[in-house]
Amino acid sequence: MDVVDLVGKGPATLVPLLREGSVSSRELTIATLDAIEREDARVNAVVELLADEAFDASTEADARIARGERGPLLGVPVAIKNDLDVAGRVTALGSRAVSRVATQDSELVQALLAAGAVPVATTTLPELAIYGFTESAARGITRNPHHLDRSSGGSSGGSAALVASGAIGVATASDGAGSIRIPAASCGLVGFKTTHGYLPGAGGWHGLSTQGCVTPTVRDTAVYLDAVGLGRAGALAHAASTTPRTLRIGVSTSTAAATRAEPLHRDVKAALDHVAGLLSDAGHEVVQVTVPYGLDAKALTVRYLAGIADAARGVDDQTLLEPRTQQIARLGRPFGPASVAWAQRAGLRFGATVHDRLGVDLLLTPVMSGPALPVGRFAGKGGLRTVLGMNAFYPYTAQWNHAGVPAVSLPVGRSRKKDLPLAVQLVARRDQDPLLMSVASQVESLLRAE
Repeated sequence: MDVVDLVGKGPATLVPLLREGSVSSRELTIATLDAIEREDARVNAVVELLADEAFDASTEADARIARGERGPLLGVPVAIKNDLDVAGRVTALGSRAVSRVATQDSELVQALLAAGAVPVATTTLPELAIYGFTESAARGITRNPHHLDRSSGGSSGGSAALVASGAIGVATASDGAGSIRIPAASCGLVGFKTTHGYLPGAGGWHGLSTQGCVTPTVRDTAVYLDAVGLGRAGALAHAASTTPRTLRIGVSTSTAAATRAEPLHRDVKAALDHVAGLLSDAGHEVVQVTVPYGLDAKALTVRYLAGIADAARGVDDQTLLEPRTQQIARLGRPFGPASVAWAQRAGLRFGATVHDRLGVDLLLTPVMSGPALPVGRFAGKGGLRTVLGMNAFYPYTAQWNHAGVPAVSLPVGRSRKKDLPLAVQLVARRDQDPLLMSVASQVESLLRAE
């Protein structure tokens, strides 16, 4: 296979080819950098190319492979969301207010380098990772490669746009309220939010946020998470190749919106019903449920707003923050340590009990109320209106950050108008990441077999 045909393939495909010498990391990296430059001109997803570092790392990877080394991501190009420190670069967090140069790599970047990955670029995000769309005063609009007038989602919108464009096969992503799953759903990718604490670098926004990735397939995601995660080596990749036991799966369209959620788009509902039917046909018991979003679930707002207030205080020049960000940060200032601790306990209670209260092993829900939003949907809106508007369109994701449980966004066909990606979400109990990966792989296989 020509190296150009391998650009955009995920680690599950690339690792074996690199190990056997079918392609060198150096030539794959060069082709990937070329593809990133080409696609970035369309989607505006790159903060910086890391060309010099990539050339050095890929040359070293080829030497290590020649010596017989077998790092789990050895030689694989990876794009890094610009919320992770890369030594010698500014971790700008999508903001003009941050100017400090990182003095060392973040814990997750260190894990990637130890696994043999080749960082090739840093990717865009909205300011301080707050928003479910990647549009900022610092970097402009990151666009959806499937339709340039649509959002790539947020906050991992740059990572999703690059992977969905076929310019690279894996990019880091983080998720504090849906920021892996929303871009994955918007761009037709797999976005897996692990149990909190599974990956290095988790814990932002008072424990709401966790690190992860966006990739083309479930197995690509499993290989990546196994390579840098804190679980048993190979556990998720093994799960992705294993048929799950018969499960009781609850289908729910109930929402956790602060006001009124936007109506569920008929194409999203059809995708949800389709996956429910596939799971039923595969032998699972599929039932309709209503998730009990009581006070414990709603306490996530305290952690979200307090986390944003803390992040805003930590920038280099608060006067350079976008006015909307400053407004949202002010909403979080009244919440002190006692309020945050109360909210964290509430999240743990909600996550520990919700599946048992419903009598299900997994939940099947939408990710978003519709396909990817038009760019500029929230342009000119103030902080509170933006938060409430996002919550109305994205009412299916943040509660699972609050609960600390694993959840995955899976692509399921395309919308009838605009031909935009559709997606569904699966949610498991805490620490049942392998089970969730197994079911996600089963759904992916059933969809491909159609």
